[in-house]
Amino acid sequence: MSMDSSLKVKAGHAGVRSVLTRAERISKMQVDKKFDAKKSSPLGLPKTRVGKA
Repeated sequence: MSMDSSLKVKAGHAGVRSVLTRAERISKMQVDKKFDAKKSSPLGLPKTRVGKA
């Protein structure tokens, strides 16, 4: 089944994300040494705002 053309989101109209995904947050926290995969749970992580590029 195909999606109606009125429901499709154009690439330029997607908007700016305000927070990182869980995988992005984990990788950023591992770089900052705030997350240890063996000790920490990936659930309940604090939200991390996307920095301005």
